[in-house]
Amino acid sequence: MSEDIRPPLPPFDHESAIRKVRLAEDGWNSRNPERVAQAYTVDSLWRNRAESLQGRSQIIDFLTRKWDRELEYRLIKELWAYTGNRIAVRFAYEWHDDSGNWFRSLGNENWEFDERGLMRRRYAVINDLPIREAGRRFHWDRTAPRPDDHPGLGDLGL
Repeated sequence: MSEDIRPPLPPFDHESAIRKVRLAEDGWNSRNPERVAQAYTVDSLWRNRAESLQGRSQIIDFLTRKWDRELEYRLIKELWAYTGNRIAVRFAYEWHDDSGNWFRSLGNENWEFDERGLMRRRYAVINDLPIREAGRRFHWDRTAPRPDDHPGLGDLGL
């Protein structure tokens, strides 16, 4: 299968939308900007917090800066809604800065896909909540995807 085709493809049903969300979560948890960028169209449009991006090279630059700053990053995404070629998710991730201050970032994303299953638009709204290290809820080996038996956002009350 071509690198330019990323199943599951739209139109999404409940099962394929959940699968697409989990694949995105696993990709982001790799903290590999080049790998993550391959899930987006070459001219993908992003709005992330106050930053607007266009194209894979800007996505790679953004994610490199992000993961240089957000250490011990662990993310959980959860399907919120879907229709046709669009998916809405809610998410939370935990990380710490280079001074050891921990945060839980919570937000929502709206995604739009092309016919090849590549994301062409991503709009993210994110809020950061300072937490104590003892208050962390995401505990899995950071070099691996979230285990299937790890609680999701709803199970964690987030």
